[in-house]
Amino acid sequence: MTNTPLAILYSFRRCPYAIRARLAIAYSKQRVELREVVLKDKPEAMLAISPKGTVPVLQLADCVIDESRDVMLWALAENDPDAMLADGKIPSATSKLFDENDNEFKHWLDRYKYADRYPEESAEVYRERGEGFLRKLEQRLSLTPYLCGPQITIADLGIMPFVRQFAMVDKAWFDQAPYPALRRWLYGWLEAPKFKAVMQKYAQWQPDNERVFLQVP
Repeated sequence: MTNTPLAILYSFRRCPYAIRARLAIAYSKQRVELREVVLKDKPEAMLAISPKGTVPVLQLADCVIDESRDVMLWALAENDPDAMLADGKIPSATSKLFDENDNEFKHWLDRYKYADRYPEESAEVYRERGEGFLRKLEQRLSLTPYLCGPQITIADLGIMPFVRQFAMVDKAWFDQAPYPALRRWLYGWLEAPKFKAVMQKYAQWQPDNERVFLQVP
């Protein structure tokens, strides 16, 4: 395991992509400096290394990683105590689940959460379309405690933040929706020590701030 103070993570607390990157870092127990970004006031230091301006951005001594899945892979390639990777890669079946989450489900999630920006359909229509993915997760979780079996895997880390965001659009609806296994899984995550640790609030990073490191229980 490499514990280097040279790793810097630009992050935004509520972004699901950034959450899953922080979770993977927490599970890998890497020492990473955390720089909390305000998306309306992105720091020049981040834009200089990743002009696309999205989080997470991981700055290493010899490279920059600015895709959340790649940040997860970096972290777990450094240290993978729970054997979440297969030969340093996301298992193929898990990768397909990631793709469906990141593409189709995220598409409907954005429209459901920001329905006023997409007046072509109602929030309820967008929610119904997103439910196709929820039903698949419910089916999995009705058979096993986690998405890919009896143990936490990278799939749980990578997908949970997006389900959390979907659920919180209308929590009253989610709490009575026909997804009891999904609720058990999600709410278990929300109480998990590592999740609570990576969701700590930090002030906006400024260049003259003292260094803050991601706290891992």
